Amino acid sequence: MRGARTFRRGGVHPPEEKHHTAGKPVEGAPLPERLVVPLSQHIGAPARPLVKKGDRVLGGQAIGEPVGFVSAPVHAPTSGKVRRVEPAPHPLGTPQPAVEIEVDGEDAWGEPMEPFDDPFGADPEAVRSRIQAAGIVGMGGATFPTHVKLSPPPELSIDTVILNGAECEPYLTADHRLMVEAPGAVIKGLGVILGLFGLERGYIGVEENKPDAIEALEREARASGFAEVVPLKVKYPQGAEKQLIQTITGREVPSGALPMAVGAVVQNVGTAAAIWEAVSRGRPLVERVVTVTGAGVREPRNLLVRVGTPVGHLVALCGGLAGEPGKVILGGPMMGLTQHTLDVPAIKGTSGVLVLPREAVRTAPEGPCIRCGRCVEACPMGLSPTTLRALIHADLVAEADEWGALDCIECGSCSFVCPAFVALVQSIRYAKGRVMALRRGG
Repeated sequence: MRGARTFRRGGVHPPEEKHHTAGKPVEGAPLPERLVVPLSQHIGAPARPLVKKGDRVLGGQAIGEPVGFVSAPVHAPTSGKVRRVEPAPHPLGTPQPAVEIEVDGEDAWGEPMEPFDDPFGADPEAVRSRIQAAGIVGMGGATFPTHVKLSPPPELSIDTVILNGAECEPYLTADHRLMVEAPGAVIKGLGVILGLFGLERGYIGVEENKPDAIEALEREARASGFAEVVPLKVKYPQGAEKQLIQTITGREVPSGALPMAVGAVVQNVGTAAAIWEAVSRGRPLVERVVTVTGAGVREPRNLLVRVGTPVGHLVALCGGLAGEPGKVILGGPMMGLTQHTLDVPAIKGTSGVLVLPREAVRTAPEGPCIRCGRCVEACPMGLSPTTLRALIHADLVAEADEWGALDCIECGSCSFVCPAFVALVQSIRYAKGRVMALRRGG
């Protein structure tokens, strides 16, 4: 595609594997018999429960309230009876407090929040409050509370808003189908975000392997007058915030800084659509598109899923398992989280359920580093992964800090290209934890 852009250094080209679901429209997932809704679906403090066992809840009802600024409320995805409020399996690996709802099948909803008469011209603080009340978080996987991200300190001026439609992870097509099927909601959500900062134009970055999404968005963008669609070359991790900012603006976010330090705010296209739903219809975030895919399921599909739906239910809706699974991942194969049970629920940040058969899972033992330098060449942050690994294995935490451990975005590019199958990402993730503890004085 003419004019497609990309970031300057590093990156890899894993097999895309998007053909399984790229052409499949989003289908509504039937409700399961029970929903397990975690009170922690975001970075920050978990929500505090507002319901107890035996309570009847309605769809859209707040069942968890935020604790502090960096937190988000949680809402009932449908109507039913609260069976229990206690720790339950969670995608992060350890049980987390959750509200289990026995679905009554009525899908009865409470009164929605009052829609804004003019979402584009509304008071910015009222819009931010609505985004918080709707429980909107980053839907690209990071799940940072969106109202916090849209509330920069007064000393920082935002002049650029970018929507991330790259969806560079292999297999995933949830954002792709959203952009094809609901481009208006994405563009209008961008318009609402622009209004928060008094800006007249924003950008949407989309990899060029999604020509139908680019076409649909460009059509809406021309009608809006405030959006520009930027085609991106297919290269992983094109959708990482810092790489996306560099690609579209040419600016480089300094080491240790956030995007707002260079005047930029990045939001996922799904987040933008959720913002539009919240301000135009008063709907909280209780459902999202999830790609269920991989050779380990019989019928890969894109599903519109209520938060709290058990992964096992989603797999069953896709024809069930195709043989013995070797790995089940929430998200994509590069940055997703491997699960030990299908009882974990889909949450606000669940973009995909990837099931790989046992024969497709790499099981080669870790070998010695051969000093080939492929990991250094692949790192989009300009780091030396093998050096960081050696430093933390030698317990040289301060030195790992000096070598930029905290700049690692854990994209997995280094591990992907390593011929010795060295666990580089895991080592650097451990190093980051040690560095942060050191900085706190621990």
